[in-house]
Amino acid sequence: MDNTLARTRSAITLAVLAVVFIAGATWAWSAVTEPFPEKEEQPACVDSPVAIGDRVTPGAVLVNVFNASDTEGLAGETLDALVRRGFAEGTTSNTSYDVGKSGAVIWAPDPDGPAALLLKSYFGKGTQIVDQATAEPGITVVVGEGFPGIVKGKKGLDAKVDSTVCSPPAS
Repeated sequence: MDNTLARTRSAITLAVLAVVFIAGATWAWSAVTEPFPEKEEQPACVDSPVAIGDRVTPGAVLVNVFNASDTEGLAGETLDALVRRGFAEGTTSNTSYDVGKSGAVIWAPDPDGPAALLLKSYFGKGTQIVDQATAEPGITVVVGEGFPGIVKGKKGLDAKVDSTVCSPPAS
């Protein structure tokens, strides 16, 4: 009888261990084969309020550059130069817009805002700021024939009016 009881106890123990092993293996397999979570898509920029007297720096301004010239790569070179000076990198594209004699035009949703005026300081006095929205977030610069390149601009600008700046999201 002791022998039968010992065999029954061993069989039950093995059965319980087998069930625990199969349950653990099933859970482990489902955990290993589960797809990784999708990376949450960040917006290119977020509208940040700027009050009168607040300082706006290049890092707070998202810039796109469109090429309106026959010079291949002008938009990319210009955007790279702006990024080296601290501006946040937007996109590059081509356009057929006529920029006039200055060689560059700035399209901004708020032409009198500190972000547009700060960006203008890198393009010289003859550059116009036009109240024109684009499909791209941020401020867009259109460079064309006769564009001499960017100049040394301001490292920051104090806001003279209440405004918003399309700034890169905090990481």
